[in-house]
Amino acid sequence: MTSAQSDPTLERHFKGHRDVVTSVDFSCNRKQIATGSLDSCVMIWNIKTQMRAYRFDGHKDGVMAVQFSPSGHLVASASRDKTVRLWVPTNRKAESVEFRAHTATVRSVNFSGDGQSLVTASDDKTVKVWTVHRQKFLFSFNQHINWVRCAKFSPDDRLIVSCGDDKTIKLWDRTSRECVHSFYEPAGYANHVDFHPSGTCIASASTDSTVRVWDIRSQKLLQYYKVHSGVVNSLSFHLSGNFLITAASDSTMKILDLLEGKQLYTLHGHQGPVTCVAFSRTGEYFASGGADEQLLVWKSNFDCGECDEVIRRQPNTSSSLQAPPPSSAAPLSCASVLRSQTSDSGEHGNRQDVQTTGHSQVFNRSGSHRKASHSHINRNVSTGSSFTQQAQSQSLPQQEPLAQTQSQASERGVNAALASTLEHIIGQMDILTQTVSLLEHRLTLTENKLKECLENQVELGLLLQKREEA
Repeated sequence: MTSAQSDPTLERHFKGHRDVVTSVDFSCNRKQIATGSLDSCVMIWNIKTQMRAYRFDGHKDGVMAVQFSPSGHLVASASRDKTVRLWVPTNRKAESVEFRAHTATVRSVNFSGDGQSLVTASDDKTVKVWTVHRQKFLFSFNQHINWVRCAKFSPDDRLIVSCGDDKTIKLWDRTSRECVHSFYEPAGYANHVDFHPSGTCIASASTDSTVRVWDIRSQKLLQYYKVHSGVVNSLSFHLSGNFLITAASDSTMKILDLLEGKQLYTLHGHQGPVTCVAFSRTGEYFASGGADEQLLVWKSNFDCGECDEVIRRQPNTSSSLQAPPPSSAAPLSCASVLRSQTSDSGEHGNRQDVQTTGHSQVFNRSGSHRKASHSHINRNVSTGSSFTQQAQSQSLPQQEPLAQTQSQASERGVNAALASTLEHIIGQMDILTQTVSLLEHRLTLTENKLKECLENQVELGLLLQKREEA
């Protein structure tokens, strides 16, 4: 059984926003965290305590989404002011390149794996794809019939998933630019959607308080979790693919064990709805934001062996659309993905409730009380939220096993030094792109000012001429 090695711990909390924190994302080096807020600001937080945060003002309305580029040299933000901005997170001057992306609120922005493209989703019912360089519009998807809440690239950049208020989750082929499948939410609509690191399935966070995991190859529902009592606002996969964290308006976060099909933890820390949550790129940490204007940073403490190193070196070329091998269950390792839960229908798991007050945590354990590392720990043994158990009462389809689709970087023959060099080159290209864009922006402003001066000079000449004639 895969389980957490020790309990998640709250590492730090940040206060700086003046309204609801709507989005959170880690940089690739885990040294910075970006947040967006309804206070119209983007903030870059430094994990090191001695370094101050950067506040980026520029948007004219609430910021709905933020994300670091894969190299970490850019941050994209989407806003209610209908624009998307690109920021350099180490530039204290808060200069940015702005482009009008949609005709209504932009709710989502996401970089492709190679860092060269952006996908945006909007209340104008469209999903659009752009180049990062010069922010050139490429194409759009227009089959949603209501607001689009979220859009994400697949790990291999071949697919795009989007969800909206029309109760659909749509899969788009980036090459053919066609919708290849639509999943339907039976009750509410999906607020947030994301790809599993293997690229073989997607998870959705719904307004009907549920979390669903869908297989994009068989186009079937794999797992169903009814673990929240309020709207589920956000979710994030651990990079091993074995865990999923969710954030909801019931003021809690849940950590789900996808291999065992059950809930591992309930975490309390925010006063009010938890609006966003994200794992770091290696899964060592996760961060959450809420309506209480706070950013909380947690250490996950998951026992995943050496999976972090494997994930860091693994190329972004998953074989997500290939047929699975005949094996009925993938090995329980860091390279495995979801497996069949049908054998776990009678299994009981540990459910642990974590409540934080400031930097401390309180756990409930039935029948005993003991102190451990600044916490009172208390565990309640209860039935895990496996899909099979839910299926019996919900009349949902049985789970399908997923084959082992992730492979180690060594099997793919990826040279770590070459990967590091390429990442550095991409990072430098990001900086050059941003610099050129800023220069173009300044040149445009200068040209406008010069044009204005020339027009004023002409008008002044005409006025002098009229006075002389008079």
